[in-house]
Amino acid sequence: MERVIFGDNQFFGVNHASDEKSRAQAIRFKDNKAIMDVLDIAIDEGIKTFMCTTHDRIADICRIIRENPAKYQDFKIYPCMPYAHKYANAVTELGIMGTIKQYVPGNLFSAVARGGVAFVKKDFVSMMELLIDAELKMFKGINTPVVFIQNVITDLLLGLGMTDFLVGFYEHIKKKHNAEPGFITMNLPLLLDTLENAGIKNPIVCASINKVGFRVSGSIAEYEKVIAQKRCRLIAMQVFAAGALPPREALEYVCGLDGVESILFGASSRGNIKQSKQLIDTLSK
Repeated sequence: MERVIFGDNQFFGVNHASDEKSRAQAIRFKDNKAIMDVLDIAIDEGIKTFMCTTHDRIADICRIIRENPAKYQDFKIYPCMPYAHKYANAVTELGIMGTIKQYVPGNLFSAVARGGVAFVKKDFVSMMELLIDAELKMFKGINTPVVFIQNVITDLLLGLGMTDFLVGFYEHIKKKHNAEPGFITMNLPLLLDTLENAGIKNPIVCASINKVGFRVSGSIAEYEKVIAQKRCRLIAMQVFAAGALPPREALEYVCGLDGVESILFGASSRGNIKQSKQLIDTLSK
């Protein structure tokens, strides 16, 4: 994985510190061109990997990338699924069966024909595989070497002790999609213990890592101990703690942790993208 990964929160009005900034970002990036302009800036600054949710609008971004193969030949996307809001809204509007009909590949009956036993026996792992396949359709023809499961699902499964789902995701991404499975979590120590007990060693994990413990489940000292053990290929996210830390102070801390392989951040201006990329490069030497 590259040292620096570009995130997508700013494109879809996600700001953990300010609802006002969220609304402003949602308005600014209502057009796909505005998103592509910022992605092009990130590429100009030497960032070649984009980590994003499976938001419906990402399908349009993938289409633009496919239509410009020479320009984006070295560009990689790390999909993160599921986009929980999409399914929650669909269940509200369409009901559970209507949501399955809309998002499972083909129509409901063809899905039952393929996975009828899964429906009858309530084999939810098989249902999960069908939904993964559906979510990844938008990335056809795009280089997606790592596919992540979102923290809202990872941590829910951890809390419920449903390790078989995490293993099922891991195996399906490897076998069916020939990619590395990744896990996003707010509880790095528990996730690593759980995956290792299930036989998954040295996984790719993206976790909140910052100097003030923002969205960190457990103590900072516990995280630092686990990071130093180098039990996973670790991506640090939320390194700026939603703006609570100055860029240099935030990045000095994360870059100083031996065991952090990559750093994920989002930004919407050339100045901020350039500053963060240069700071990471300088502090990582």
